[in-house]
Amino acid sequence: MERLYNQLIKQHFIDLDQMLFMAGPRQVGKSTISMTAKKTTNRFLILNWDNEKHRKIILRGEEAILAKLEFHQLAEEKPTLVFDEIHKYKDWKNYLKGFYDIYKGKINIIVCGSAKLDIYKKGGDSLMGRYILYRIHPFTLREIIKPEITENLINKPTKIDRKIYDDLLNLGGYPEPFLKKNQRFSNQWRRLRMQQLFREEIIELKQISELSLLEALAHILSEQSGGLTSYTNLAHAIKVSADTIKRWMTILESFYFCFKIQPWHKNVKRSLLKEPKVYLWDWTLVDDMGAKIENFVASHLLKAVHWWTDHGLGNFNLYYIRDKEQREVDFLVSRDNKPWFIVEVKTSNNKQLSPHLANFQRQTGAQHAFQVIHNLEHVEQDCFSHTEPIKVPMTTFLSQLV
Repeated sequence: MERLYNQLIKQHFIDLDQMLFMAGPRQVGKSTISMTAKKTTNRFLILNWDNEKHRKIILRGEEAILAKLEFHQLAEEKPTLVFDEIHKYKDWKNYLKGFYDIYKGKINIIVCGSAKLDIYKKGGDSLMGRYILYRIHPFTLREIIKPEITENLINKPTKIDRKIYDDLLNLGGYPEPFLKKNQRFSNQWRRLRMQQLFREEIIELKQISELSLLEALAHILSEQSGGLTSYTNLAHAIKVSADTIKRWMTILESFYFCFKIQPWHKNVKRSLLKEPKVYLWDWTLVDDMGAKIENFVASHLLKAVHWWTDHGLGNFNLYYIRDKEQREVDFLVSRDNKPWFIVEVKTSNNKQLSPHLANFQRQTGAQHAFQVIHNLEHVEQDCFSHTEPIKVPMTTFLSQLV
């Protein structure tokens, strides 16, 4: 199935010489996406640090790589070299810096990682200016409908088969379970993936001795997806210190298990200032349907703000709004540090709009305010053409994002 990111690789190396970094969760499809570069050249090499033979080639140095890449052979196309999981090598930054500085403009270099590529701080000069980072996400509704790169922030609404929408919500956006279209396989795949994440990747790279407690924390986070996160309450539940919870939360974020959004407080009277809300990268781990649907929207919005930012279209971020009277709107998207639109998620259609939409739109000055509704029939109309608070079918809203 065609992915939005396949076009990204081709366009990147047409426009730029910098290394292309792809970071994202394990099994989100980074290696498969990088393989699309093979179509543009006969000289293509992928080296995975987890493969013993590949690791030996990397450690033997540039001449071993150039020989495998047939670099010294005359050819019309520039060769492409992919380093997969190389951030597990302790001196990876220096290694890439040295290689890039010699072969800049002569070799297209792609670097993939299933943990955040900046979590390893050991030594090495900064790679600043030598790479562009793109954050890779699971499938979202728009990518399934039209996986194409445009310069538009907001796309025209496009209708989609309701079954595809339901499959995405229930099977998840990771390529393998989504494409299999089999709930039993999806359950088995997800269980195995979580075992690998905790018992292979995290324990190997972070050397955590209390792995069962970290897994317990992950389970609690899945049960309270979208809720306010108190490190003190989590510490009491897990029987560890609040500082340990903070450290473990950072680890879970680094390995793309969850993500946090902070409260927006500018121009909001008596707003919350500290407590984040936490969502999961894999929304299917959330059992409660209302929380799952909210997480589903959060994941779509996160992908959108990452895509817009990574492509140089501005500085976009995702927040929520809540004041001390417990009035809340689920999401606020900012553009260049100014509120752009706010979103309240509802499972079913209520007769009235949430009064908090108009209240917080007035306080923040956001251009748009949407009450996005899961079970509302699709409407082929641009919801971003409205500036007053408005109810919007979820399929309409999500089809206009990324």
